[in-house]
Parts: sequence; structure tokens; C-alpha cells
Amino acid sequence: MKCILILGDGMADEQIPELGGKTPLEYAKTPNLDRMAQEGACGMLHTIPDGFEAGSDIANMSILGYAPEKYYTGRGPLEALSMGVDLAPTDVAYRCNIVTVRDEIMADFSAGHISSAEAAELFASLAPAVPRVLLRAGVSYRNLLVVPNGSAADSSAPHDIVGQPIAAYLPRNGDADILLSAMAKSREVFAGHPVNVARVRAGKLPATQIWPWSGGRRPAFPSFFEKYHRRGGMISAVDLLNGIARCAGMEVIKVPGATGYFDTDYMAKARYALDAIRRLDFVYVHIEAPDEAGHEGSIEEKVRAIENVDRVAGAIRAEFDGIIAVLPDHPTPIRIKTHSREPVPFVVTGKGTDSCTQFSEKEAQSGMLGTRKATELLSFLFA
Repeated sequence: MKCILILGDGMADEQIPELGGKTPLEYAKTPNLDRMAQEGACGMLHTIPDGFEAGSDIANMSILGYAPEKYYTGRGPLEALSMGVDLAPTDVAYRCNIVTVRDEIMADFSAGHISSAEAAELFASLAPAVPRVLLRAGVSYRNLLVVPNGSAADSSAPHDIVGQPIAAYLPRNGDADILLSAMAKSREVFAGHPVNVARVRAGKLPATQIWPWSGGRRPAFPSFFEKYHRRGGMISAVDLLNGIARCAGMEVIKVPGATGYFDTDYMAKARYALDAIRRLDFVYVHIEAPDEAGHEGSIEEKVRAIENVDRVAGAIRAEFDGIIAVLPDHPTPIRIKTHSREPVPFVVTGKGTDSCTQFSEKEAQSGMLGTRKATELLSFLFA
């Protein structure tokens, strides 16, 4: 039986007073997800193993069945693989955000969701000033820094420290001196840069510096086909997800108009998933927008993003009669504007029916599928 998994990144949340005590998932108009709950079965999923931070890298690896305790080496090398950077065995790759720091406080982890073209221009200007590292521009604020013959530094994700002084979260140990030097150079190069002059003139946040984090060496996964004897594909606008897919030997399916933000072409993702499932056995459709809304603390955008995930689910259900699963990778609560590690709800059609009537955090707790480890999900779907 073929399977499509729809992943609404960060879709789970807490009850919010402004929504009448409902979560965004409960409040949003989601007729297709609710119909899936009524016709299928629900449960809860532990996506973050003990000892790991609640990140999309850890959660999505787990959902694909790759135990982080065995295979995880850092977010940076996964993104490097997606970007086509061939890492040497001793290279350490870091995810490198372009951020806005004001008065030594992390003001914005994405520099106002800087465009890819602006980020590329900033990186091109910075590269000659930091010859000890390799810089590679990616999508929007999500970029790459590689230290040859490196040693992974202790680092902090910038989206976890918004509004906080950065001093306690600067890189430590390992490559710290190299990273701190590159960060200092970026402040010099970005100050007064034409990209920032234009952004400030347009009322946008300036990009004040780079922020490297989650470094590691290239991982080695068993292939998806070896693991499940099925051909899998990934649809995502995010380098992290595509890097995991490349590591697993999955097909990376590029969708025109997929941006990893609120303006992504949701229905194009549905169309490409339906096309891909004709030649593949499994398609993973990743939708980043709910997570971005959570990080921005926007209730309105999170509700809208969830409703767009519902549209994707409806379009796929209308034309695909195989197994469909929908779930978040982790909560990204509006209240804290970052990830949390609580179990997330999931719904599956084609694997039995229970008494759930709505797809939500509360309803799924009573679903017949119970509470499971994320690493066991695909084995259950394929059984």
C-alpha cells in the first residue's frame, strides 16, 4: 500500500486565551483533517528522544525512522548535503543564520525573513573577509558555514533565544574562536552594506550578523530503501529536510513556488505529491509555515497556516486512495515562540477507525493508536 505523510511543522500548540481557550489546531477550520479523524484513527507521537533538544532535525529524523542517538551528528551537515556541498571527513558544517542583534539582544533569528537574493549578496561580500571558512548561501536566512578540519563548537539555536542577551549563548569550545571571529567580521561587513541600507529605507529589519550553530560532520544513514524496501520521496522548501532525504537516498522533489514561509504554494505541493506517488511508494510532504508562525508569535498566521495544511490534505485525499498520515514534528507554542518536546497528535486513514471526531491535541489522546515512538511510525504505516 502506498503512503503520503503530510507534516505540518510546529503545528501543535497550547490552549490560547485569545482563541477562547482552544489551541490553534482546535480553532482553525479544518474540515478535511477532521474528516480524516472521523474516518481514520488518531494517536500521540513522541518525536523527541530523551537527551535531545526539541528541534526539527531530531523530530523529522525520528519520524523517518532514523534514531537520532545512532545517526545524528548535527543540523549543519544535513543542510550541507541538501545544498550539494561535498564534506570531507574532517569538515564541520554549521547551519548559519543571518540574524538581527540589537544592543546585544537577539531581536530576530531570521533578519526579518531576509530574501535569498539579499542573503546571497551579503555572503558574497563576507566571504573574502573570512578565508578560514567556506560560506554557502541557501534559502532566506538559512545558510551554511563549513570549517575545514574543524571540531564542533557548543552552540545555541537563535530561534531559542529571541529577546535574550546573546552573551551567554555565544559559541564555546571546539571551533569557537573561528566562529566568533567570523561573526565579528560579519558585523563589520554588514554594517552600512547596500542590502541593509535598502532594507532600512524600506522599513525592514537590517541583517546585522551571522549566527552559526549545530555543527557536525557528515552522517551515514542506511538508505530508505534498505530500511523499508520502499522508494521514498521528499517535498520540502527547507534544506534540513532535503538533507535528511539525500542522506537516506530518497528522491528530493523540487516544487516551484515552495518558499518555506507563509507565501509558499501549498497546492503545488499537493499536486507534486500526487504526481510523485505514481512512481514512488512513499512521499513526505513537509510544510514549514505553522512553525514560522509559532516562532513569530502570530496566532493569526498560525491558524491560517493550519487551514492551508488542511487544504493540502483535502486535495490529496480527493485523488489518492492509499494511506495518508498527518502530524506535526513538534509543538511550536505561540506563548514561548520556540519548540517544545511534548508528544504531538497524528491521524492516519487506512489503518482502522476509532471514535475521534476532530484532529486536535486533546482528541488524539483518546485515539486507538495510543502513544508511540516516532521511530516506529513508518513501520506501522507500512505493515
